[in-house]
Amino acid sequence: MPRTLDRRTLNRATLERQLLLSRSGLSALQAVERLVALQAQDPNLPYLGLWARLTGFQQRDFTDLLHDRSVVRSSILRGTQHVATADDFRYIRPLVRPSLLAGRQAAFGRVTKDWDLDELAAAARRLLDGRTLTRPQLARALAEIWPGRDLQALGWSSQALVAVVHPPPSGTWNTRGPTPFALAEDWIGKPLEQDPSPDRLIHRYLAAFGPASVKDFQAWSGLRRMDADFARLRPTLDVFRDENGVELFDLPGMPLPSGDVPAPVRFLPDLDNLLLAYADRTRLMTQEQRKVVCVGAWVKATLLVDGRVHGVWKLQHDRKEGRAELTIELFEPLPDGSEVEEEAARLLVFAAPGADHVVRMTALA
Repeated sequence: MPRTLDRRTLNRATLERQLLLSRSGLSALQAVERLVALQAQDPNLPYLGLWARLTGFQQRDFTDLLHDRSVVRSSILRGTQHVATADDFRYIRPLVRPSLLAGRQAAFGRVTKDWDLDELAAAARRLLDGRTLTRPQLARALAEIWPGRDLQALGWSSQALVAVVHPPPSGTWNTRGPTPFALAEDWIGKPLEQDPSPDRLIHRYLAAFGPASVKDFQAWSGLRRMDADFARLRPTLDVFRDENGVELFDLPGMPLPSGDVPAPVRFLPDLDNLLLAYADRTRLMTQEQRKVVCVGAWVKATLLVDGRVHGVWKLQHDRKEGRAELTIELFEPLPDGSEVEEEAARLLVFAAPGADHVVRMTALA
C-alpha cells in the first residue's frame, strides 16, 4: 500500500525543492534550470522569483543571462510567457507545440479558417531570417503579402506556429513595450530537438515540484492525456497517495522533509510557478484563499507564512516621487515573531533601491 503524505509533508517537500525553505547559494542560471521555467508575463516576475529563492541575488545576475543567451524568454508552458535555459527550451518548445496550437485555434480559429497555416509559418520564418521584428512589425509585413488579414491574428498565429524567442532588452527589469521576435534556432545557435519524449519533462517537473499527480503535471505543463506516459514510467518512480487517496508520483530518493521543519516568510511575485504547479493547491492554501488569490487567469503576488499563503501583496513604485509602497493584505493576523516586516524591508531594498519605503498591512475584506 503506498504511503499517505499529509498536506504539511507535501508543503515542506514543495518548499524544499522550490528553494523556499532557505535561500540557496545556486547561481541564477542553476536556479532557472532547477525550476524548469519561471513565469515572465511581466518582465519583473523572474527577478522577484529568484530574489525570493537565492542568497545575494542581484538584478544584473538575471539580466546577464538574457543577454548572453543562456536563458530565453518565450511562450512555453500553457502558451504563456516564461523564461527557461536555452538548452531546456530546445526540447520543451517542441513538446508544448500542440498546446500552443490549440490555444491559437481557440483564439483565432474562426478568423483564420481559410488560411494556409503552413504557408503563413513559412512566410514568417522568411521575414525573421537574420533579423528581429516586433510582433506588430511582423504582422504588418505579413499583411503586405496578404492584404486585409486581421493583424492581431497574423502576429499571434505566427508566434504559435514558429518557434521564436524574445531577445533583450525585452524582458529585463522594468522594460516593457512591443514584444520582439527572433527565430529561436538563430538566437540560440542550435536546432530544436525533433520529436522529444515527454519523459525528461516529467522527471524535471517531479524534481522541482513533486510528489505530484498526473493532473498536477498537466495543469503545470499544459500537456494533456498524460496518464499513459506516467503509467509507462511508473516502475521507475516512487508512488504515494495524498489524504484524499489521489495517487502521487515522485523521483526515487527525493527528500521529504518533516512537516515540523520551519519555513521562513517569503514574498512570491504574481504568477509564481509555485502557485501554478498543481491542479490541487491545498498544500499551499485553502480553497477559500484560492478564490481570492487566483482570479481568472491571474495569480496575485502572495505572502507565505509557515509555508502557506497568508496574504497577498502589491508594490507601487513612484520613481518620479522617489517613493515605494508595499501593501500587504492579510487573510488573518500574523503570528508572533513572523518577521514579515524584516522580509518586506529586504524586498523593498531589492525592488526599489534608493526610494523612500513604506509598508502598509491591512486585513482582507
